[in-house]
Amino acid sequence: MLAAFDSRAQFTAPDEDPVPRARRRDAGIVVWAGEEPPGLARQCSEEGIPLLRMEDGFIRSVGLGSDFSWPYSMVLDRGGIYFDPESDSDLERLLENTDFDASMLQRAARLRQRVVSDRVTKYQQGGEAPALGQLPSDRKRILVPGQVPQDASVVRGGGEIRSNLALLAAVRRANPEAYVLYKPHPDVARGNRNGAVHPDDLLRLADREVTGVPIASLFAQVDEVHTLTSLAGFEALLRDKPVHTYGRPFYAGWGLTRDRYDFPRRSRQLTVDELVAGSLIAYPLYFDWARGDLQTVESALDQLAAARLPLPLRLRSRLFFTGRALLKATGLMNVLRRCKGKADEIPRVERNGAQRGEE
Repeated sequence: MLAAFDSRAQFTAPDEDPVPRARRRDAGIVVWAGEEPPGLARQCSEEGIPLLRMEDGFIRSVGLGSDFSWPYSMVLDRGGIYFDPESDSDLERLLENTDFDASMLQRAARLRQRVVSDRVTKYQQGGEAPALGQLPSDRKRILVPGQVPQDASVVRGGGEIRSNLALLAAVRRANPEAYVLYKPHPDVARGNRNGAVHPDDLLRLADREVTGVPIASLFAQVDEVHTLTSLAGFEALLRDKPVHTYGRPFYAGWGLTRDRYDFPRRSRQLTVDELVAGSLIAYPLYFDWARGDLQTVESALDQLAAARLPLPLRLRSRLFFTGRALLKATGLMNVLRRCKGKADEIPRVERNGAQRGEE
């Protein structure tokens, strides 16, 4: 991706230290946030080399990243990364310190309205809202979105809870009489990632498992959302839904959620529109793949709605998707997963600084 937007970007091998090359080229280093090697931040600080962490944005694509859908948004963070509550991320500092002016808040309100009306989520644009049938009206209805236990947001932000089973158990203990709907993470439901809850445990802890339904269509059918660190909690806030957090996501600690943890660095009380201004407008970068340039979030939504990804990129995604499907069908995917810890590191990238997009 970086190479597509900056011809000066160079990739290093997984076992190569990127610092010497960055020093020779007077360049910065970009690393995938969840794969940052231990000690890299200290080394860059000592050398005076800019280090940026890269991660998916909050409105990413139509389709899953694990299905090789091309991303329309990413973040580049100098302070840390949004899913790590121990880091001093650019997003946390932005939300803590920025006084958004009236025009920005009006823009955020319009954006929020569009996201809700168009049923936009991280991997979804539009779609019908299928009826779930008769849900009980005399019991509190709670939606519990599942996550991928190996994801960095769970490992770094989940606290004592590190699995979907543990989250469901915590929700059930706190709400013994509630009607609990559990929606597995789409990567888990598709078999792309680990994290499935055993059927016996689901029968014991949840009243219903919901699959094959866009999560945006579920928010209106439940009373509350209970989550560890899932982005679904943020998406529920945009729809004025009460959100309970059991971990430490980026949207907690601002007075908008009911939290189990304290957030000493987050001292402000935000409105939802202020959260939207920081998280969806000011923080991410949005890519226009057709022009090879940055664009606004509103333009990105236009492109996502029209699915205007250039044909070569669509064909490349389909090729990767087909190859992965063959690996799963032949059993080779499980072999690769077992080798992942040793052989599947994401290459690090270096470039001259980070281009930030502004409208």
